[in-house]
Amino acid sequence: MRFMERWRFVGVVVVALVLLLSTASHGRDLSFKHSEQTLNYSHTLALTLVEYASAVYMTDLTALMTWTCSRCNDLTQGFEMRSLIVDVENCLQSFVGVDYNLNAIIVAIRGTQENSVQNWIKDLIWKQLDLSYPNMPNAKVHSGFFSSYNNTILRLAITSAVHKARKSYGDLNVIVTGHSMGGAMASFCALDLAINLGSDSVQLMTFGQPRVGNTAFSSYFAKYVPNTIRITHGHDIVPHLPPYFSFLPHLTYHHFPREVWVNDSDGNITEQICDDSGEDPNCCRCISTWSLSIQDHFTYLGVDMEADDWSTCRIITAENVKQLQKDLASNILISKNSIDVTIVEPSSQAYWSNSG
Repeated sequence: MRFMERWRFVGVVVVALVLLLSTASHGRDLSFKHSEQTLNYSHTLALTLVEYASAVYMTDLTALMTWTCSRCNDLTQGFEMRSLIVDVENCLQSFVGVDYNLNAIIVAIRGTQENSVQNWIKDLIWKQLDLSYPNMPNAKVHSGFFSSYNNTILRLAITSAVHKARKSYGDLNVIVTGHSMGGAMASFCALDLAINLGSDSVQLMTFGQPRVGNTAFSSYFAKYVPNTIRITHGHDIVPHLPPYFSFLPHLTYHHFPREVWVNDSDGNITEQICDDSGEDPNCCRCISTWSLSIQDHFTYLGVDMEADDWSTCRIITAENVKQLQKDLASNILISKNSIDVTIVEPSSQAYWSNSG
């Protein structure tokens, strides 16, 4: 049933995309300030980070906190959770911890729940660049993408957890990851951290991420977060959204670099490292609109990128925190040393979301 529902809505999305993109097919590509830095892409690192991007979808908070969930194994064994963050009102989830094998702090942010992903993908077609990014002239982003990170508990909790981890473990580098909408939020998180910690201290790798800003924003992003990889998969529709219009240079969305396009066929995986324009026409952009797929969005590098329970924004906690189920409008922060939970008051959340 879930399979059929996915494909029914894909038909609507593809028809809309054809109408939107048909006039753009003959336009020239936009100019983009290219980076002179050499790309260092690691397939092994990608295999590790995709497991973190998958694990953050899990709903059992106790299993996540103790890193005993069904996806908390393989290349991420030994991960030490520092902070688990759930914004129940907005159905957002993230965690921050230390990977000793990578000698890095990991930040993972969950993507869209599947019970809303179909409407979310349809809405991506029409999203407009309606917010000027702070302190970056001419840089435009979509306010919904930006506010999901900046104006919720995520920014407060993630930045606080990162600073505490660096204080405890030394100035470790930070690697931010996420899938789908989680990748969009991860982008703003990485930029935020890079501006505060320095570009050399922050790395971003996302999976199936939509476009988040215009050409000017992408140029700034490449400058501040040069160590960035956007992994796309096969015919995944989401990286094609919101649409790219080469003939509307001041209005169109534009990916920041650098894309690595992954294809799999008969069990063989190929990875194409794309150019540093962010919109390489020889990578996933070469895919025909008619062959775009929602199925390719839910698997990356052979890893399932779906939640274990899509019916609601459901959370599962240990016996001693079951009382929190009474107030599902509260935000939940679980600290490293116990399973105790702190409820963040609305006044505190407003303070942090408005602070610099």
